[in-house]
Amino acid sequence: MDKSFTQRRKERRDENGSAVETCEGCGLEIEGAGVGCQAAYDQFRIRETSELAASYALTRLTVDIYCLQHPDRYCVSAKSLAAHLTGACWALVTGGGDWGLSVLQRWLNGRVELSKPPIPGFRGGLTIRDVVGAEDTEAYMAVLDRWARSTLAAYTSLHEVARDWIDLVIPTR
Repeated sequence: MDKSFTQRRKERRDENGSAVETCEGCGLEIEGAGVGCQAAYDQFRIRETSELAASYALTRLTVDIYCLQHPDRYCVSAKSLAAHLTGACWALVTGGGDWGLSVLQRWLNGRVELSKPPIPGFRGGLTIRDVVGAEDTEAYMAVLDRWARSTLAAYTSLHEVARDWIDLVIPTR
């Protein structure tokens, strides 16, 4: 595990006296550390799917980005990393839509031999907290894009791997 995240787990108190720790995945300072971060994500996903997201591709991008920021839980295998990394790259780098996500998912549902590359320690400067505050669909789409691009930029070392994986399944774009 990346020591920079572990070392930042120092407890402090917020203005209400609640204990605040740092999520080891994304660096968010929140009561409960990783458990609190997951709860914030879960609560946001309910609102996202019922009020904010206009398409499956947007909700899928939220899932992919959150998972890339929390790889110890969500990108344990090469296949799970491939699912989230290719999903994010498909959305942001290629500008692809729902059809490509479906093709990538079908590919990963089969027997696929992949090697898992090393995951970066820093996973972007924005977190789920930045997205949770979106007041409407327009604000949500703007902050989701910033969060996704920040996270994907942290994965620059894996962009070529993601492109290769996408090209295996969708060779002509």
